[in-house]
Amino acid sequence: MPNQQHGDTGAAPRARMTGAQRRAQLIEVARGLFAERGFEGTSIEEVAQRASVSKPVVYEHFGGKEGLYAVVVDREMETLLEMITASLTQNRSRIRVEKVALALLTYMEERTDGFRILVHGSPSTGADAKYSSLLNDAIGQVEHLLAGDFERRGFDASLAPLYAQALVGAVSVTAQWWLDVREPAKEVVAAHLVNLCWNGLSGLDQDPTIDHGDAEHP
Repeated sequence: MPNQQHGDTGAAPRARMTGAQRRAQLIEVARGLFAERGFEGTSIEEVAQRASVSKPVVYEHFGGKEGLYAVVVDREMETLLEMITASLTQNRSRIRVEKVALALLTYMEERTDGFRILVHGSPSTGADAKYSSLLNDAIGQVEHLLAGDFERRGFDASLAPLYAQALVGAVSVTAQWWLDVREPAKEVVAAHLVNLCWNGLSGLDQDPTIDHGDAEHP
């Protein structure tokens, strides 16, 4: 009979995950499923199956699907907010706008699953409302920058909220379009967004009016 040395099979035993490691794994697995199938189309059973654990393990960590979804959304919001906040540390206003646009595009590129969860969240979980709240925060930051710029140039600072809505809306909608086409490069997209927004702001009329054409003014 062959001599077996201490029962060695040649395979090292697989290390057991810590509670924190298991929780992080479940969050990543759930993030992919929620992005792929949405909140309603995802089940705890599927999360457990992909993570190779039993359903009670998932319930132990998150209490249910709603709790797991809430954690996934909060993590994505935290990541996106950190990237946008970091982009606002520059001193010059134009660089701030460039960095914000690039931060949003970078987040969408690196964490596409997370972005889709935020934008297409379930009404019962409020993910879409949280994303709207984040956009409102960004609008508030831009509004503050524009108000100061308008005052220095003798413009009506009370119109800063309107322009902030328009600028952030343009960046957000363009970024969602870019997520599907992925070209040109995100740096090019950010540069052109700022080119449109910044040069448009530079050439603002103080009292713009609608041009009704020559029909009323023969």
